[in-house]
Amino acid sequence: MAGFIADEHDEVMSEINMVPFIDVMLVLLIIFIITVPVMKHAVNVELPRASNEKELIKPETVNLTVQADGSYALGDEKIADDQLAPRLQAEAAKQPQPDLHIRGDRDVRYERVAQAMAAAQQAGLKKIGFVTEPKTAP
Repeated sequence: MAGFIADEHDEVMSEINMVPFIDVMLVLLIIFIITVPVMKHAVNVELPRASNEKELIKPETVNLTVQADGSYALGDEKIADDQLAPRLQAEAAKQPQPDLHIRGDRDVRYERVAQAMAAAQQAGLKKIGFVTEPKTAP
C-alpha cells in the first residue's frame, strides 16, 4: 500500500513539456532544408515590359447588315453575295484588324446570317459581334 500513499513532496508539474515543440521544429527544419535548394534553381526569363497607358489606337468597326430580303450591306453600301468574301478579306488584312459588327434583321432567315459569319471567319476576322436592340418595356 505504500505505492498508493501520496508523499508530501509530490507536487503538480507546472513546467511545459518541450519535447513536442522540438519535434515540430525538427520537422520544419527538414522541410526547409529540402525546399530551399529547389527554390534557388530558377530559370532566368527576360519578361516583356508593359505600360499602364491606354491604347491610343482603337480599331475601327465594320458594320455588316443583313437586311430582311437577305441582301448584305457593308457600312452604308449594298454589296452582292459574291463581293462579300473579298471585301471581308480586305478588312481582315488591315492593321489593326477591325471589329466586325453583324446586324441581322428580325425577319431575315438565320441561314443568311450564318453565311455572313462563315464568310467572316474564312476571311480571317478575329473579332465578330452582333448588334441587337434592347427590349422595350410594355
